[in-house]
Amino acid sequence: MYSARKNIGLSLQRTTAQLNVWAPKAKTVECELLKTDRKLPLTLGKYGYWTLDTDLLQDGDTYHLLIDGQALPDPASKSQPEGVHGPSAAVDLHYDWTDHEFVPPARKDLLIYELHVGTFSESHDFQGVIARLPHLLDLGINTIEIMPIAQFPGERNWGYDGVFLFAVQHSYGGAKGLQALVDACHAVGIAVILDVVYNHFGPEGNYLPKFGPYLTDKYSTPWGKAVNFDDAYSYGVRDFVLDNVRMWFEDFHIDGLRMDAVHAIKDFSATHILQEIRQLTNAIDKRTGKVHYLFVECDLNDRRYLEPLDKNGFAMSGQWLDEFHHALRVAVGEAKKGYYAEFNGIADLAKAYESAYVFNGNFSTHRKNFFGSSAEGIDGQRFVVFSQNHDQVGNRMLGERSAVLFPPAVQRLMAFAVLLSPFTPMLFMGEEWGSKTPFQYFVSHGEDTLIEAVRQGRKQEFADFHTDGDPPDPQAVSTFDASVLDWKAIETEAGQQFFQYYRALLVLRKTLLSSYGWNRANLTVEVDEDAETITLLVVDKKAKISCILNFSASANAIKINGGKYTMLFNSDDEKWGGSGKTDEFVQEEIQVAGFSGIVLAHNEL
Repeated sequence: MYSARKNIGLSLQRTTAQLNVWAPKAKTVECELLKTDRKLPLTLGKYGYWTLDTDLLQDGDTYHLLIDGQALPDPASKSQPEGVHGPSAAVDLHYDWTDHEFVPPARKDLLIYELHVGTFSESHDFQGVIARLPHLLDLGINTIEIMPIAQFPGERNWGYDGVFLFAVQHSYGGAKGLQALVDACHAVGIAVILDVVYNHFGPEGNYLPKFGPYLTDKYSTPWGKAVNFDDAYSYGVRDFVLDNVRMWFEDFHIDGLRMDAVHAIKDFSATHILQEIRQLTNAIDKRTGKVHYLFVECDLNDRRYLEPLDKNGFAMSGQWLDEFHHALRVAVGEAKKGYYAEFNGIADLAKAYESAYVFNGNFSTHRKNFFGSSAEGIDGQRFVVFSQNHDQVGNRMLGERSAVLFPPAVQRLMAFAVLLSPFTPMLFMGEEWGSKTPFQYFVSHGEDTLIEAVRQGRKQEFADFHTDGDPPDPQAVSTFDASVLDWKAIETEAGQQFFQYYRALLVLRKTLLSSYGWNRANLTVEVDEDAETITLLVVDKKAKISCILNFSASANAIKINGGKYTMLFNSDDEKWGGSGKTDEFVQEEIQVAGFSGIVLAHNEL
């Protein structure tokens, strides 16, 4: 029986190098060493794999692969120092790790912070992230999620146009820079999740079809042909992806992957590629003694992605829950346009708290069909929720953040709704100080036709959301520059109030989880659509906890039954920039300010 190979591409081992190249239809494959102009022939083995063992390739040496005489970069290149069209470079992935004692947080304890390496700091690289780790520690998060870093064209890109899955973006610091970042994160107790893209390859610099049928005509995606996971020769493509997963976990000590838009992965094999990724990850977990997470972005509301392997599920660790975001945004006043149009605000947000999926078999006007499955019985921590992320900010025409769209009270309420949810919360970089820096869509392609196609595509994308004006030019350097975080803003009074607010909410969340059984299984949700309030209740043997969220612009008087309550938190407290003070005790009735949330504990059970 065929089994997946390991170490595809070039791997350096002390004084020797081993090269494995999958080119099932090639007649000849050679490695051209650019420093000597020497050409080394590879030997054809089983299943279209060509191999070479040599002591002539050393760390840093550049090379081409010659496929029937045509010079191409290595599809599994570990480095592209001259960009996606240049030669590949040999990289020794050995690293003197210091993280042997590091254990990533348990899934229920994950507090995720999404960032884009290029715009997170003024240096636009991994060192810039390392320099800001004290800030992240002070905030209280324990996990960062890095947007894709696979080599893409130029130096400005969100990362979803990557074409060399094994090569770490050279302008960010390359392989050694990423290893240094992960080691630095682990040294201070922060886990690292990496965003990876297995549903398509970028349009510029994609030389994979020159080597083999990496793409298939059987299916299409919004970005062109689908990746070949189940057509003829798909075993080589699956090997390619599986070895990429192995590399991130073993050679870079990455703690988890977030796989982009897995609904666009088309695979009718008996064993889905996601199931193989789970099987491989389980084997790595067993070998290393450490847990590695697999999160997915998926818009199918299909519980099979979370079901265990023995139920023929894909056994993913968790998934992004966009519907929570959509319902939350409409609840605070987002215009009901585009995919927001079918969300009913507070009613759907209450359903999301209770059922995770808003569409769990009911009719979707956006899809014009009955849609979704039940998430009953699935732990809340397996759903990742947010009020902002790279998509929801960057896919607005102007890339406006919540701080530009909503007043401070609403921003605080949205953070309250996310961080005190029974799900796994995620923040988007800069959110914690109310950053007003936009996060716009940017690229640095080198082909004029492609650049114009991207510009036109952005205009068409906003047809349902905007009617006036054009989006910022994705190719312009100014679009990228405008998206770089302004760290000076955190030093302002407003910035510090937001930062202290987020930090306090994170501390409260940890307390609720550790001391009061705050989870989806124990949660009761009450909604008053007329008053525009949602109450989340958890009754634990230690206390009864009530989180009351007021989505009305006006204050609401909430009846309190059953004795005296302790006020644990008030999002409208003046120390956060609100209008009032937090009462220590509450009896009979409490006024909940407009667009605010409070947390009460009843200890007399």
